[in-house]
Amino acid sequence: LRVQNKKLYLATFAAVLGPLSFGFVLGYSSPVIPELRNIDDPELRLDSNQASWFGSLVTLGAAAGGILGGYLVDKVGRKLSLMLCSVPYVFGYIVIISAQNVWMLYFGRMLTGLASGITSLVVPVYISEVSHPKVRGMLGSCVQLMVVTGILGAYVAGITLQWRWLAVLCSFPSCIMLLFMSFMPETPSFLLNRNKRSEAIASLRFLRGPYVDHEWECRQIEASVQEEGLNLSELKNPSVYRPLLIGVALMFFQQVTGINAVMFYAETIFEDANFKDSRVASVVVGSIQVCFTSVAALIIDKTGRKVLLYISGIIMALSTALFGLYFKMVLPNQNNSPNPDVWFTLNSASPGTESSISWLAVVSLGLFVAGFALGWGPVPWLVISEIFPLKARGISSGACVLTNWIMAFLVTKEFHDFIGFLTSYGTFWLFSAFCCLNVTFTAFYVPETKGQTLEQIEAYFRRS
Repeated sequence: LRVQNKKLYLATFAAVLGPLSFGFVLGYSSPVIPELRNIDDPELRLDSNQASWFGSLVTLGAAAGGILGGYLVDKVGRKLSLMLCSVPYVFGYIVIISAQNVWMLYFGRMLTGLASGITSLVVPVYISEVSHPKVRGMLGSCVQLMVVTGILGAYVAGITLQWRWLAVLCSFPSCIMLLFMSFMPETPSFLLNRNKRSEAIASLRFLRGPYVDHEWECRQIEASVQEEGLNLSELKNPSVYRPLLIGVALMFFQQVTGINAVMFYAETIFEDANFKDSRVASVVVGSIQVCFTSVAALIIDKTGRKVLLYISGIIMALSTALFGLYFKMVLPNQNNSPNPDVWFTLNSASPGTESSISWLAVVSLGLFVAGFALGWGPVPWLVISEIFPLKARGISSGACVLTNWIMAFLVTKEFHDFIGFLTSYGTFWLFSAFCCLNVTFTAFYVPETKGQTLEQIEAYFRRS
């Protein structure tokens, strides 16, 4: 059993180097945008609009990557899809490193975003299919853990490294993933789906060790494998459309919690709290994320998925309500202000108000990030890797990843318009209402998958 765990953990480690790369892509823009806004070269200097595009183009690239990944994962397999996505990662960073103008920067970000979209789809599927039920939750949560570790790594490295050298560093994890994955097996489910039984047995022997009944597990997987592809007519089947709707809703709700908006405000809030070095503040926020995502990974197989979604949703609902209260107290006359820019409104707030209650904003920020990392960060990605039937796994995961990244783009890009329309406090109270809705949705529609095999979960949807 010890040998089995070592090899399974090795396969998981090789796969989660993808989400680590993805985290570096997300974290890259935070230290780099201030540097590029003040660079001497006019061809590379970013204005406010260009900076917002530099940050958000990754989400559009990732949405395209979700569609491409959904096709690749079923056509060429989980392992080869992961190895292929290292190509746009590395090529994207080469374009950024050699950039002579803003358009090259955009193109590089789109390519790294494309790779991130493929990664965010394929890695959870690969890990869920190679794991056994007792550790699937923990190993599945490592996806989000490595994403936030990558973000933190980019923040820390960005303190000392110039933007081109930071891009060189960010390209390393995907190169190592390409090397490691070449020695790892394809998932038994995919091999059995392609009638490669002897290779599936060899894969199970690698993942489980020699002292386990591989034939029994092979028969369990075969019982749920349907060789024919997914026909559009089968979308009427509840065992296909119910998990798909649940997965899409989870991705939608994850983004409308306002996580991107709160992270957008983070530097402003720390500045108000007299936390002068905003880069160090980013590292603090990143560290909170890593810490609580680690806690979630350790306890998820004991507590279950739904309990963490409840706790996480309630913490986020309370913290975004407190955020709203903070802005209501600091910006009492914001309704009369035509300028939705937070910097403008905070500077025009009544003197001394913001600093006297700035602790409220910092506490709210810490609570929100901790709450998100505990449940709504890692759990939706884990659940969508578990609930889809094998024949619909590629297309359903693609729909979920596409939903997630389109919502991430909309929330990031349209955030200022929301503030102009609803005011700052109204926007955060709206996020709080969505967090309450998340908890209600979890209670009625999300199945508990703790301790169940993928075949048992598929049978549950078929029965219901």
